[in-house]
Amino acid sequence: MANEEPERPELPLPQLHAFAVLAEELHFGHAAARLGIAQPPLSQQIRRLEAKVGHPLLTRAPGRIALTPAGHALLPAARHALNALADGLAAARAVATGRTGTLRIGFAASLALTVLPGLLRTHREHHPGVHLDIREMTTAPQLAALRADTIDIGLLREPPADDPALAFRTILTEPFVAVLPTTHPLAAHRTVPLRDLADSPFVLLPREAGPGLHDRITALCATAGFTPRVTQEAVEWQTVCALVEAGLGLSLAPTSIRRIRLKGTAFRPVTPATEHTRVAVAWRRDEPNPLVSNLLATMAA
Repeated sequence: MANEEPERPELPLPQLHAFAVLAEELHFGHAAARLGIAQPPLSQQIRRLEAKVGHPLLTRAPGRIALTPAGHALLPAARHALNALADGLAAARAVATGRTGTLRIGFAASLALTVLPGLLRTHREHHPGVHLDIREMTTAPQLAALRADTIDIGLLREPPADDPALAFRTILTEPFVAVLPTTHPLAAHRTVPLRDLADSPFVLLPREAGPGLHDRITALCATAGFTPRVTQEAVEWQTVCALVEAGLGLSLAPTSIRRIRLKGTAFRPVTPATEHTRVAVAWRRDEPNPLVSNLLATMAA
């Protein structure tokens, strides 16, 4: 037989508040003044609460008030309920103003080499009560996660030109560099003409991981009159550079990739530098979460 739910009597909070204050003051006049009400309404509140309980909570004698055993038993529960409500209101206000909560951020791995560390540091300084859930993701998975509401903010490369569900703001643009093995003849040059890469095998990120960035690189090659011959693919730039170092091809990458330190890899600016890669912050349009608004404000400062 299923256990029956215990009776949950409705005890209005104003009555509990009045009782708790009166239990501290043990004087109707002093308690009424503290509550900001007249003495008769206070007496009515206490009588209604006693009717709910079914027993007297106070003994009343001229010039003297005391708690009954029932009053002593109720007082801790009344204080607990009032404190719980105060804590709940404070928590709700903190979340509503973006002072606490969890902000889920997706980021492209290469941004750990540029904007991400400074952004996270500044945001934590201004919003220390917010927990940041950081997830490394390429562009396409970030867009899908934003639409599915599994992340709140995306930091990505080459966002789509238009998306009815998402909003974007450019935060950085970067030129491209050629990624070469140090043994490659072009590594001895200060800059590399794009046309000189035409006959080399390429190592690139797969298009499905970041269509916009992939298309930007192929467009850069097209300006030099060729289509890159992709022989190896890797999802992360660290892996791309490692494959280049191993002699499996060369690549074109955002200039921040130069911060990946591999002894056998060289990074050289390309000419003509007609294309730049765009880094953007992305979020859901009409997003009500104040944590998102606060992060956007941090980035705009």
